[in-house]
Amino acid sequence: MLTLRPVDRNSPVPLYFQIAEDLRQAISDGTLKPGDRLDNELDLTQRLGVSRPTVRQAIQRLVDQGLVVRRRGLGTVVGPPRILRPVALTSLYDDLKASDRHPVTTVLAAAHIEADPEVAAVLSLAPGDRVLSLERLRFADGAPLAFMHNYLPAALLESWGVRPEDALQTMGLYELLRSHGVHPHAGQQVIGARKASWHEAKLLEVPRNATVLTMTRTTFDKAGQPVEHGSHAYLADRYSFQMSLIASY
Repeated sequence: MLTLRPVDRNSPVPLYFQIAEDLRQAISDGTLKPGDRLDNELDLTQRLGVSRPTVRQAIQRLVDQGLVVRRRGLGTVVGPPRILRPVALTSLYDDLKASDRHPVTTVLAAAHIEADPEVAAVLSLAPGDRVLSLERLRFADGAPLAFMHNYLPAALLESWGVRPEDALQTMGLYELLRSHGVHPHAGQQVIGARKASWHEAKLLEVPRNATVLTMTRTTFDKAGQPVEHGSHAYLADRYSFQMSLIASY
């Protein structure tokens, strides 16, 4: 049983916040590990001498922070470590590798197709021009993390002498581009959130109503020429975007 500090009723810090921080610290230092189950609300209420709504509010704070998840039949359990990714022109593979999160990629599909009007427009192509369509599933620490669909102009690949789908088993897309003299320099990106599609939920091994973070990005080289366009879906309970903000006045 986890040992929790008594709440300080004389402190200006709300009781629920004290409890949440105590539990957060136990998760941070490894006392509580991924998959460990928290004591139920009634037990915590009795041990700490606080009301049940106070305990519920403390646990909800941890849920909102992505530290614990509620699972039917199991109660509240410590979730897997979140992946915090800066919003920058980097590859997910490179970011995971740099943070020692052991990325693994499965290439699900790779085919040369005719660009539809939407893809053609973002890649500065004519509708019907050939593009390479890539679908990949990215794992981190052995667990599914992201489903990624990217398009690359077929003309960009003509002199490579290698099939991108083979190389992308062991490297990220940006590393592959750089290795062939294509240097991503700028990007236009939109971040959002929605419920996972049936196909995404199946691949990511989550319920159909799970939330995914979405990122749609078009990347350009130094000459301003589009080199790839991607639409990615990330598990929201394992992944967060991080950004720095500066006032415009």
